[in-house]
Amino acid sequence: MTSGSPTNPPLPSSGREDEVLQSLRAVIDPELGDTIVDLGMVRSIAVSEGDVVVDVALTIAACPLRTQIEKDVRGQVEALEWVRSLEIRIAAMDADERAAVMARARWKAREDAPDTAVPANARILAIASGKGGVGKSSVTVNLAVALAQRGLTIGILDADIWGFSVPRLLGMEGDVEARQGKMVPLEKPVGSGLVRVLSMGFLAGEEQAIMWRGLVLNRAVQQFLQDAHWGDIDYLLIDLPPGTGDVQMGLARMLPRTEMLVVTTPPVAAQKVAARAADMARKGYLRVAGVIENMSDFTCEHGSTYALFGTGGGQRLARSLGVPLIGSIPLHADLAAAGDSGLPVAAGSGELAGIFAEVARVVAEEVAPLVQAQGCTARLIERVEAAVASGEAGGSSSG
Repeated sequence: MTSGSPTNPPLPSSGREDEVLQSLRAVIDPELGDTIVDLGMVRSIAVSEGDVVVDVALTIAACPLRTQIEKDVRGQVEALEWVRSLEIRIAAMDADERAAVMARARWKAREDAPDTAVPANARILAIASGKGGVGKSSVTVNLAVALAQRGLTIGILDADIWGFSVPRLLGMEGDVEARQGKMVPLEKPVGSGLVRVLSMGFLAGEEQAIMWRGLVLNRAVQQFLQDAHWGDIDYLLIDLPPGTGDVQMGLARMLPRTEMLVVTTPPVAAQKVAARAADMARKGYLRVAGVIENMSDFTCEHGSTYALFGTGGGQRLARSLGVPLIGSIPLHADLAAAGDSGLPVAAGSGELAGIFAEVARVVAEEVAPLVQAQGCTARLIERVEAAVASGEAGGSSSG
């Protein structure tokens, strides 16, 4: 059995317990931006043959993130091939454990994340891919529209500075105005909801090359996060550039509560490349929330279905990462046509609209639901920010 505390993470006593422990390092508390292992939330691990018992301590027993953390723990542990059964036992931290979590959170707040204009209660979802050409921007835009159809206010940050395409995909154009020295996102009403967008496409010509690198790219993304009036949004979707470069690493520092959705296509090669984006996220202590497969089966006008790019890539990637496959988007000419016309398919009716509506439902209800996290880590974060602002050097939390 392994056991530990917030200041001393569990030490393995057997190879299989060590495997479980290492798998749990992929489970991230999205509000604190740290692994549940390093936060001391994993109290013990017991392995008997293929049966596993994991004891997890939350800041309070009624933590609104409890369901999410349980799902993530189950996904990671059950991804181990030899696991036959898993029991997760949830308990509440005692005063000393909460104080230790508070101390670690205070350190991270002071040393790492800068202030941003993104509201604290918004869920932040970065849409990532290992390479270009997988339809990541189309997925971002249509997911945003489908979420807005649910009556939500959605922000889209087009962080693909070189290859911005969000404005065209949404049929939006115009100049970004400033109010009190900050950028005002352009807005597009969608059903009973609203989409707010910031993109280099509003600041540069569509055919103008953006020849920036490194610190300049990160500064541009930082300004979109800090120097903007995002207002009261429910979700912020960030359309990342392909790969694992400067923007991705900078985002992990600027917004440690970001969660990542990985977009892949069916081929094994695409799956392997997409896995690198997930690996980068976890090395930056970002939660990988799920996988979306794009360009899956193609159905011709006669009703025959063809797997033009192979099958199973999304499911294989999700299984290997221990996260859910949120949905599979078929290869369909209407998706490309809608992007060219600036009328997202998710805003209409038909098969594709229904598929994106279901993807949005899974995101909003299962993968990254909005929570009123009073008394949980969000409450701790508020205390941390207040303590850092006032220069306090110590203290503890009563939960």
